[in-house]
Formats: sequence, structure tokens, C-alpha cells
Amino acid sequence: MRLVDSHAHIYSEKFKDDQTEAVAKAAEAGVDKIYMPNIDHTSIDAMLETEAAFPGQCIAMMGLHPTSVTKDFERELYLVEEWLSKRPFAAVGECGIDLYWDKTFLPQQQEALKVQLELAKKHKLPIVLHTRDSFDETYELVAAAQDGTLRGIFHCFSGTQEQAAKVKELNFLMGIGGVATFKNGGLDKVLPHVALDDLVLETDCPYLAPVPHRGKRNEPAYIPLVLKRVAELTQKSEEEVADATTKNALNLFKL
Repeated sequence: MRLVDSHAHIYSEKFKDDQTEAVAKAAEAGVDKIYMPNIDHTSIDAMLETEAAFPGQCIAMMGLHPTSVTKDFERELYLVEEWLSKRPFAAVGECGIDLYWDKTFLPQQQEALKVQLELAKKHKLPIVLHTRDSFDETYELVAAAQDGTLRGIFHCFSGTQEQAAKVKELNFLMGIGGVATFKNGGLDKVLPHVALDDLVLETDCPYLAPVPHRGKRNEPAYIPLVLKRVAELTQKSEEEVADATTKNALNLFKL
């Protein structure tokens, strides 16, 4: 089975000592593409170095994470725009709104997302959305910007059946990761009602490791654990889930 990790911070400091081994383990587990979202200016070098070290396996996006948005976010966005015009990236991301940690810069987060939605349209790229405690706020801005050309992923989807329907209406995909394996993650009530055509798999490593590794460092090699749980909840075979989610990811990301 060919698998894709559609969202992995494999360039993180958490992989400083064993990044090569982690990428090799992922390949052994069938994960032959790992898409890397950017955070801000501090993560670009490590991300691009990882991409260069594992060509064709680790593939970079470019964007500004909402938790890095502060009062001077324009400076960060200029850098994002500069990079997007300089070379190819798989997507704009990760970007969006995060109201879990701090609501202080919500207006700035909203403005930063609006700018990145326009950049995605300008560069004809998909957009990868972070929506922690902010699905409605993010959805509203994406829906307003949707002109029929926007595509992307609501990363780390853990919402309701109604929210899943809204994602589908936008012609976006849902990124499903370790939360699907959590006892109280909530996706057991949603995934049975969702089509495989609307899903991609992800780890968000080094965060949100699936059971039985919950609380430890996550890594792309754990994608098969997510695959297994999605297969159980959708009552499909693992092969069907692998084929569909891999096809969805590769169709979305042109790189």
C-alpha cells in the first residue's frame, strides 16, 4: 500500500537526532510522501534542508501559522509571498486561526488568513488550514473567499458531522490523524458518515501521536495506525482507505 502523510513537521527539533531513521521507517511503513507545512521565518531553513535531504519524499509548503501571528505579522507575510514567487511549493500553509492558546491577535489572524487565501488563488495552490477551537471563524473566511478555484485541507479535523458537511461543500478535504484513535476524540461519530473521497491521512508529527503511542513523539511511520482506525470507522478495507486517501492527497498536491 502506498500512503501519504499530508501534514508532518519532520523538520522539527524533535527529529534532530534521528531524522534519517524516521524518514526511512516511514518508507518501510509504506509512507512514501511526507508533506511539510511551514510555521514562520524560523522554520524555513530547517524545512528546506529536509526537503533537499530527501528529494521526492519530503515536500515543503509555505505559509504562516496562526500562533506565529502577532501585531507585526505583515513582515512574516512578505516573506511568505517572496518565497511563493521564488520557487514551487506544494501548498500555502499551514495557516488559519487558533483560539486555543491566545485570542489576543484574532483580528490579525483573520487578516493573515485572508491574505494567504488570496495567495493560494494567485499561485493556484491548495491551502492547508489550522482551525484549533476556531472552525466557525475559519470556515467563514474560507467560504467568503471561495470562488470555485480554492482547494485544500482542514487539517487535524476533529469537528462534528455538520462541520464535515460544510468542509465538503467548500470542496475541501479533511485531514485525519491521531485524534481518530483517541477514546474521546469524537471522530467515531463522524467518520462513519463521511466518504473516503473527502479524506486525507496525516500525523501532524511530532504532535498528536495515535494510540498506542499517545503522549509520545509522533512520526510519519505511524500513519498505518490512523489508516487502520479510519478503515474500522468507515467499514472499508485498509486497502480501500489507503488507495482513496493517497489518490486524494496526490491529486491535491501537484508536487
